[in-house]
Formats: sequence, C-alpha cells, structure tokens
Amino acid sequence: MELQLSTPGLLFSAITLLMLAYTNRFLAMANLIRGLHKKYLENSGQEKVLIGQIKNLRKRLNMIKNMQIFGVLSFLLCVICMFLLYQEFITAANWVFMGSMLCLLVSLAISLLELQISTNALNLELLDMEDVLSRKTGSGLDQFFTKKD
Repeated sequence: MELQLSTPGLLFSAITLLMLAYTNRFLAMANLIRGLHKKYLENSGQEKVLIGQIKNLRKRLNMIKNMQIFGVLSFLLCVICMFLLYQEFITAANWVFMGSMLCLLVSLAISLLELQISTNALNLELLDMEDVLSRKTGSGLDQFFTKKD
C-alpha cells in the first residue's frame, strides 16, 4: 500500500478529539482530587478510605499523563510523516507513520486500563455508600428495590 499525504492527515482530527477526551478526563480527575482534599479536611476520621482513594487517584493520574504523552507523540509523528512524504522520503515516512500508529495504540490501551480502574473505583464508592446507608437504616438498598405487598 502506498502512503499518501492525506493518510496521516486523516488522523489529525481523530487524535485531536482523543486529546480533548484525555484533557476532559484529566480535568475530572483534578476535580475529584480537590473534592477528596476538601472531604479530608472536613472528616479526618476516615483515613483508611481516603488513603485507598489517594493511591487509586495517583495511579490513574499517572495513567492519564502517559495516555496524553503517547497521544501527543502520535500527533507529532503524524506531522513528521507528512513532512517526510512532502519531501518524498517514502520509506522513512512509512516507518514514522507506523510509529505514530503504535503510539496511538499504546495510548488507547492505557486508556482502556484507566477506564477499568476508574469503574472499579466508582464501584467501591457505591459499596461504601451502601454500607453507610445500611448502617443508618438497618436494611441497605434492598428496601428500595423489593416489591411490597
């Protein structure tokens, strides 16, 4: 297959949208951390739960950073590929384009792992709320979902 100048150009919009999604994740993570900090200042008696959340958030923050790094690297390699195609260095352009696609693949794979961790963290939060509710009411969430005669 012959690589044309428009081929890496098509990735620009996809990578840009991907970077926007990653930035939104980062901003959501920043809001979570700020909220957790506020919660810590208000209720310093829940250190065990907060320590677990902090570890989880730190891991996710590093994953989002790596997602962004590989996304930007993919974008940069796309630009280099277009330059090489413009200069008619076809073989080098093919290798650089392949590197760009690999960086994009790594970025997406990290994103998938981060999504899994994020979902698990939300499930832990839900379990914690269920425990608190069951201690207050004595029956948990079952009372809301069971049919009464």
